[in-house]
Amino acid sequence: MKFAIKPVVLAVALSTASLAAAAGDTWTDTAKDAWIDGKAETTLLFNEHLSAFDINTDVKDGVVVLTGKVEHEVDKALATELIMSLDGVTKVNNQLTVMQNQDDGDSEIMADLKDSKVETVVKTRLLFESEVSGLDIEVEAKRGTVTLSGKVKSEAERDLAVAIAKRTDDVKNVVDKLKVVKAVS
Repeated sequence: MKFAIKPVVLAVALSTASLAAAAGDTWTDTAKDAWIDGKAETTLLFNEHLSAFDINTDVKDGVVVLTGKVEHEVDKALATELIMSLDGVTKVNNQLTVMQNQDDGDSEIMADLKDSKVETVVKTRLLFESEVSGLDIEVEAKRGTVTLSGKVKSEAERDLAVAIAKRTDDVKNVVDKLKVVKAVS
């Protein structure tokens, strides 16, 4: 009888361990989705062309679902581009409702929106990088050229900020106007 009980106990122990492992993966996935959701909401908040209060985000397995309303079709496209550029996002399901249907074929408007997207993405990446004083760095984009200005604490921080900007989609050139300001002891 002792020998019959051991396999049952072993099977129960393995089942419990396997359930615990599966629960751990679910927790990890949930935490990752929450992180992506926070980055998505922050990105929308920092974009001056979109109202983050009118756009809701929900994330499941790296897929971001956007719901709410925007003024124009171009705003809907901008929201998709901004969120798709975030690390960890695998897909954007854009269910935003367009309040005014406007066919903006004007390339000037599209260029301005692309610049706005680039500014937002660079600024968000700087804010999420713990080794960079993202709040002290201004970001401007014009036709693919990003200008960084403000204060950093070291040459290494300057180099990291410039590298982050250069790694961003649609950035062709980075103008470094950052000033290294040593902390006073």
